[in-house]
Amino acid sequence: MRAPSSPLLRDLPVLLVAVVWGSSFLAVQRVAEPGTVVAMLVLRFGLVLPVLGLAAWRSLRRLRPAEWLGGAGLGLVLGAIFLLETFGAVHTSATNAGLIISLTIVFTPLAESALTRTRLPRSFLAAAGLAVVGIALLTGDGGLRAPASGDLLVLGAAVVRTVNVLATARARSIRRSDTLAVTWVQLAAATLVFATAAPFAGPLPWTVAAGYGPAQWGWLLHLALLCTLFAFFVQMWAVRATSPSRVSLLLGTEPLWAAVFGITLAGNHLGPLALLGGALVLAGTEWGRRTASAPRPRTAPAEGEPVPA
Repeated sequence: MRAPSSPLLRDLPVLLVAVVWGSSFLAVQRVAEPGTVVAMLVLRFGLVLPVLGLAAWRSLRRLRPAEWLGGAGLGLVLGAIFLLETFGAVHTSATNAGLIISLTIVFTPLAESALTRTRLPRSFLAAAGLAVVGIALLTGDGGLRAPASGDLLVLGAAVVRTVNVLATARARSIRRSDTLAVTWVQLAAATLVFATAAPFAGPLPWTVAAGYGPAQWGWLLHLALLCTLFAFFVQMWAVRATSPSRVSLLLGTEPLWAAVFGITLAGNHLGPLALLGGALVLAGTEWGRRTASAPRPRTAPAEGEPVPA
């Protein structure tokens, strides 16, 4: 796919990914209930795997056993993310889910700093604190009550997302592997987990599928084709057509779109302090994204260890 010459045309597909990701929390609420989450995940990824498998077939045949094992291990982590995020989304508002999951942007540099023994800028720590205050206001709706169970599940998904990012970056077995093939292996491993758990977690997937009406099938196809397939292929193209930092900045608008869909379509009503909390989350995560790019080492790196940028 040839990159358009106009920066606007290069940015538009990435921005559309942020929009569809922002809509995914509302889509989950439209197509799943607490008792059908696992079955819905089987259906969602069952629609994706054949298409992605056809695209990755040649690369899959060249994968070594270690690459299959490495991708499968990361797929188990990916499955945990989707379970936590999806169960969380059906137990809280679409607005809350979209804003809380954005804390991955804050958690990842903090975890990376701890692992590499580097010092983050004070401005980043201030941004992280701002985001945490925002979450407290948002999930408590401006009060002092404890967050809802769904809020905590999505927060757990944000933590596991951080683990996934760090594990992927450090997995030597897949470092030189074809991205498309390894992604298929990860999704297949996650789907196997969902399919294994489905008989014990509620109605079977085909029973849930038989009960879907046209609207629910529309939302399911939205999750499978747009939020998964389209988003993945656009990201692969975008990092080659533009800078990774620009892609990251555009994808960082996801929580904004989640709030837009939650308030306008899902009818989420936020009080003044909760609205302030949402604004603080957006401000804190964006500030953190901009200031976490240049950590400073606390100690001299070991011999042969790269100096963090």
